[in-house]
Amino acid sequence: MHALRRLQLAFAESVFSPADARIASRVHENGLDPVRRVRVYHNNMFVGLTAALEAVYPIVHRLVGTDFFRFAAKEYIRDHPSRSGNLHCFGDHFGEFLARLPSAAGLPYLPDVARLDWAYHEVFHAAPGARLDIEGLQDVPLANWGKLCFNLHPASRLLESSYPVLRIWQVNREDYEDDPSVDLAEGGVRVLVLRTRLEIAMYPLSPGEYAWLGALAEGRDITRSFERAYAVEPDFDLKACLERHVIRGTLVDWHLANHDELAYQELLPSSTRAQCAEGKSPARRARLPFKGVEGRI
Repeated sequence: MHALRRLQLAFAESVFSPADARIASRVHENGLDPVRRVRVYHNNMFVGLTAALEAVYPIVHRLVGTDFFRFAAKEYIRDHPSRSGNLHCFGDHFGEFLARLPSAAGLPYLPDVARLDWAYHEVFHAAPGARLDIEGLQDVPLANWGKLCFNLHPASRLLESSYPVLRIWQVNREDYEDDPSVDLAEGGVRVLVLRTRLEIAMYPLSPGEYAWLGALAEGRDITRSFERAYAVEPDFDLKACLERHVIRGTLVDWHLANHDELAYQELLPSSTRAQCAEGKSPARRARLPFKGVEGRI
């Protein structure tokens, strides 16, 4: 290994472990003990990264308090040092870290609150999305509706929790002034975090709606996504859901699935294959609302 590379690695290790004196012999004293010089970098790094985590996870910070947050941040920084020059990328594993942290076990919802904080952060910094081509959708032949695939807005994230984390997140914002009570017995929630224009909104989703959006995000076409939604919500209304997310701006692009009809049918559940054979695919029966929507987005 090149000597400069060895020196850089030794310095980096010393910054994380200031008690490691291996680098001290390579540091000029110049009026200050070499170990103390390295500790300056150590302190600045931990203070800077802790501040970055506090900025990204304000709700977690408020829930646990400054002392505990800084303790957790210090442990996290040691386990997950920054790998990028962009601080916006730092902290992506904090939710998973909190789920494994024994001292946070008394707040079982905390990891999911952290994931919601991170989703908000990612959405805030994500690229803008293009306007959905409604005019092009109107020209798609009826026979191809079941093969439509939609891309979700790049500034959108989906999150599911067994706890009412949306309520927890909302009542712990600095600007919240209403009833702060939270009932954990309320149960779980599924959330869409979406930025359109300059505003970020959080929308609670039904089980079918969450499953449908998740399937679209995986690249599944609208028929297979409908099957995913129908499995968890038998009265799932595809037409209403699609119209809602077209108007809301959740969907920003579309294309037709790239597979021939036979291969396409083989990918579907047997119930849907039978419907398609009769010309009754779920997507076609839903009478998708592509016409008349363009004036409402």
